[in-house]
Amino acid sequence: MIPVKVRTIEIGTGIPKICVPIVGVTQKEILKAAEEIRMSAADLTEWRADWYEDVFDREKTADTLCRLRDILGDMPLLFTFRTAAEGGEKEIGKEDYIALNRHAAQSGAADLIDAEMFMGDGTVRELIDTAHRYGVKVIVSNHDFKATPEKYEIVARLRKMQELGADIPKIAVMPRNAKDVLTLLAATEEMVSEHAECPVITMSMAGPGLISRLCGEIFGSAVTFGAVGKTSAPGQIDAGEMRKALNLLHRSM
Repeated sequence: MIPVKVRTIEIGTGIPKICVPIVGVTQKEILKAAEEIRMSAADLTEWRADWYEDVFDREKTADTLCRLRDILGDMPLLFTFRTAAEGGEKEIGKEDYIALNRHAAQSGAADLIDAEMFMGDGTVRELIDTAHRYGVKVIVSNHDFKATPEKYEIVARLRKMQELGADIPKIAVMPRNAKDVLTLLAATEEMVSEHAECPVITMSMAGPGLISRLCGEIFGSAVTFGAVGKTSAPGQIDAGEMRKALNLLHRSM
């Protein structure tokens, strides 16, 4: 497995990197959150642009991206428009989705973009090709807020993302019970030990899945998502508390 270097961090080695999402609605809220995250325990930040009230205004979105870059300095920035179908805040057509991510990749402000696997193979490959031309990495993702698929299906989706050319495959699932959390962890271990050519990100959401956000170094998930203030998904905890837990596990290994 080859780690992914993004600015000052290396994803896929050592302690899982902590990513904190920005979910502000206005530009003022977004930039304020970035200031707080820059001073936190986060390793990188994700701008959840689907929360932004002016996200479909190309000039305003570009301006916000550039301002985020200035605030974050060397902290890596992941640009994400999460579609409503996968838990996001807004509906978007495929062509607008492609255009929005293309502009983010071309902006010089985003270090990574997120491409949802179920937007289609052609869309994902197009976004990967565009991003790579500008030196931007791509997380290919899938989010299931209703259930946890069987282990073989989780592994199959991660392998498909890798085959499409993802720099980092990512899957998040919703557990209905403790066994579902074990399914996610077992699938992660199998993917990493038997198939992975690049780092992967996995998580089980909500309270029962919290353990999956903390034990990535054991099972193989390279990035975990925490919070500084407002959360973007169920089960996220404060980034500072998360850092303490990750360090404790790391020292015990």
